[in-house]
Amino acid sequence: MNAKLLVIGLAPAAHGGNRTGRMFTGDDSGNWLAKALNEIGFANKPFSNAKDDGLQLKGAYITAVARCAPPDNKPTKEEIENCSRYLRRELQILKNLKVVLTLGKIAFNSYLKHLSLSEKPKFKHGSVYKYEGYPILIASYHPSRQNTQTKKLTWEMWIEVFKKVRELIKN
Repeated sequence: MNAKLLVIGLAPAAHGGNRTGRMFTGDDSGNWLAKALNEIGFANKPFSNAKDDGLQLKGAYITAVARCAPPDNKPTKEEIENCSRYLRRELQILKNLKVVLTLGKIAFNSYLKHLSLSEKPKFKHGSVYKYEGYPILIASYHPSRQNTQTKKLTWEMWIEVFKKVRELIKN
């Protein structure tokens, strides 16, 4: 797999990825992600409705911390730990990564558990973290309805994160 960008979300949404069989597909969060990926050049189209809708990622890979739709979109510590082996394996397979983009604090903290760091950084939207021997880490709020409708995450903030990703991958 030649992905240079890894996007880590929380879990398949009950009415999105869990229903369609592909992460970030068939819901508002998926639409935000597909539109940004397309605008910055990581996807061939700006929407994701079904797993056979023709969406193709270009140099990007999407995964999640949990593998099943958790109640209230809040996976338990046990669910995260039970699924951590899948993320660990994906990190081993994806050898060409330059940037890891975590969507939300849970994804951020879960990814950090896979790194051998003496001090763990604090989550801050839009922050860029560089550690020797690891892909560059960028933290973002999750594009959930709760975040986008309350304007905790605006489209301008969201696309700015993806512009940072694109710039870091170019270098």
